[in-house]
Amino acid sequence: MKSSFKLLFLFVLLFSQACKDDDNCSEVACFTPPEPFYFELVDKTSGENLFTNETYNANDISVVDLDDQSAVEFTFQDENNTNLIRINTIGWETETVAYSIQIATKSVFELYVTAERSTDGCCPNTDFTEIRIEKADFELNKESGIYTIFVD
Repeated sequence: MKSSFKLLFLFVLLFSQACKDDDNCSEVACFTPPEPFYFELVDKTSGENLFTNETYNANDISVVDLDDQSAVEFTFQDENNTNLIRINTIGWETETVAYSIQIATKSVFELYVTAERSTDGCCPNTDFTEIRIEKADFELNKESGIYTIFVD
């Protein structure tokens, strides 16, 4: 008897916590930004980070939209000597982007992304349906989400 009362209580508790109305999203607070892209530039031979070993200077980085040659916003993360390029502007809307990541106006690699912004339930989310990196060898660490770009 005691066990069935606990089970009934758990059942009522679970259903009372469920969403009230799937069509009424005004009561749901959510913010789901797209995942940023992180890139580490390393020497193809030694595996050393090219900013850590001072081959490259973070002030020389630029990200250029290949469609209209405009500058693309990015950040350089140098905390704890990680030295990563972070692009957080892709996927806020359904779009296809083509970017050139450059050091001192020389293209190091090109990034092509197709992003689809959709709403599943009440909260928007981004699916990256295509991600291509060209003009450089690379490796994706699936745990960290960091793309390691191997530079000659």
